[in-house]
Amino acid sequence: MSQTSTTSAAAQTAALPVIMSDASSEDWSLIAVKVLSIALMPQGGGTPVTVYTGPSQAPFVNLAQLDQIGELLGNASVPVGSYSGATLTVSANPGDILLTAAADPHAGFEAAPGSSIPSDQIQIQGKQGTARDLTVPVRLEFAAPLVVSVSHSNALDLEVDLGHPAFIVAHLAPGAAAPVWAVNFDGPVRRHPRADLTRLVLRHAYGNVSGIAADNTSITIAKDLPALPVQSPEVPVATGQSLQILADAVNGTLFYDVDARTRSTIKDFSAQAASLAGKYVRVAARYQQDGSLVATRVWASSRFNSVWLSPEGHVLHVDPAGNVVTVADESGGAVNMTVDANTQFYFRAPQDALADATPIGAGTGFLAAHDLVRGFKVHVSVVDPLATPLVAQSVDIETAAFDGRISAPDMTGYTQMRQFNDSADDYRYLLNYIPPDAKNGVDANGDAVTGFKWWNFAYPTLVDSGANAIGDFVAATGGAVDFGGTAGSVSPWGVSFARWSPASSPGMWQAANAVLIPTRLPAGSVANPFSNGSFTMTVKGGTTAVAVEVGTTAGSATLAYQIDRSGGIVTVSPVDVTTADGLAALTRGIVSGAKVKVYGVPQVDASIKAYVLAYYTGETPAN
Repeated sequence: MSQTSTTSAAAQTAALPVIMSDASSEDWSLIAVKVLSIALMPQGGGTPVTVYTGPSQAPFVNLAQLDQIGELLGNASVPVGSYSGATLTVSANPGDILLTAAADPHAGFEAAPGSSIPSDQIQIQGKQGTARDLTVPVRLEFAAPLVVSVSHSNALDLEVDLGHPAFIVAHLAPGAAAPVWAVNFDGPVRRHPRADLTRLVLRHAYGNVSGIAADNTSITIAKDLPALPVQSPEVPVATGQSLQILADAVNGTLFYDVDARTRSTIKDFSAQAASLAGKYVRVAARYQQDGSLVATRVWASSRFNSVWLSPEGHVLHVDPAGNVVTVADESGGAVNMTVDANTQFYFRAPQDALADATPIGAGTGFLAAHDLVRGFKVHVSVVDPLATPLVAQSVDIETAAFDGRISAPDMTGYTQMRQFNDSADDYRYLLNYIPPDAKNGVDANGDAVTGFKWWNFAYPTLVDSGANAIGDFVAATGGAVDFGGTAGSVSPWGVSFARWSPASSPGMWQAANAVLIPTRLPAGSVANPFSNGSFTMTVKGGTTAVAVEVGTTAGSATLAYQIDRSGGIVTVSPVDVTTADGLAALTRGIVSGAKVKVYGVPQVDASIKAYVLAYYTGETPAN
């Protein structure tokens, strides 16, 4: 597919990739939804423009696999112009949302590790329609218009924040054996601006080869998704979408014949043309500036299960002594992968074709140097899918994310510290900033950015970059609050997206982007009720009440939710605190003793600036 425009008497159109991604959650290995349609709203009004329609038997999309990477739903031809919003429609019948807990969720998580949540314990908020035809239309207003033009890259990326406190809410009633899980799409879904298509990391695409170009430069695949829940052997589910994918004629594409267990570097598909048609493939691809898709690596087999049977998920554990990497899978389990001297490690860098196809390390030394840590999102390819144990042929590091407490920031770098249930997974990593002249994408205006950049999670379009970015970051991460007792202090929390620096000796990770994310506070109760924009709260194990500031200014207000349980039904209702009615509702709810859940940013005055505030009414939860 190339991004060429067409002119007609009616309208000029441009190609628009339609993508879904997420901000991750370590608590879930499977959050699967059925996407029925996506439509854009023209700025100024007019008929909505449908850019994606799922097949009659819509496949599941596992949002938990899309940690800062994109699932390409398809390519649409869209009238040029500006669009102010979108409507995402998901299916909401019983069984249309699948939830499976991760193999090692955070301490106190309400579901057993690896367990699947029964459909009768999942309550989908905002559903409409009649039995067997229930849907949730999720209407979004873009922070800035999406401009579709023939003169630059276009992309619609709808991101679901899996860690948003109001997305999946557990409510365990007193005396109940299991919680109810309320799934709420109002708030956690937003558009992720993609000003530079070439930097978009795509999830590996699956499909059946339906055609090969006459000049052998490209293949066309009928895109598939793996069946969910996972089957054994796994089977494909058709998406109804078709993708054209080019071989890299300059740098070469790595081609793996999974059946023959061979590997070669190709610059076209001439050597494979006679045997590739009809086979299943898994493709690591990147976008060119003109909108075409180019393959970095291709795996091919006559059996779908053979290209699928390669663990994809977050790293759960790294054992340098035993040379084993444990990767979470979509079934809520953990897959052990042996690393040997031939295992190659790649870091996805689609904006640099050569770097995208060049290993950053090989063998067991990569583990011994602690260059792979828990939380990285990876896709591992195996030497032999039938072998025991499984041996990693290659490890695609799709996102190198260090998350946790940020400490000791200065003008050179900072320390990222994370603790897990298993202390063997803990890390304390010193991240230096990338060089000030290193290219680092573009800002919301399309202007080139160099050097380190960061932003607050609540305001992804307000990127702090340039000469003052590091100084501003140091100032923003200097606060902390102390609840006393066993709860202790709460420090700024963030996620750092690192970039591999081969120029270092030895190579190392450097911080390219950082996102300050709201710190999840322990479960709490209101000490002093809401008044004049704040209240105080205590938390489990704490001895000191801490002030919580609630923002009420439009555009930067705290996201407040009232969670009510009555007659076994849980309702999650957004509260607009920028209005008089919303403030009145909040005042009625935030009273002494009320149970609250707060995600916020510690301030230098020892208060918490609330990003998300949830308060419970009706039958309050047991924990």
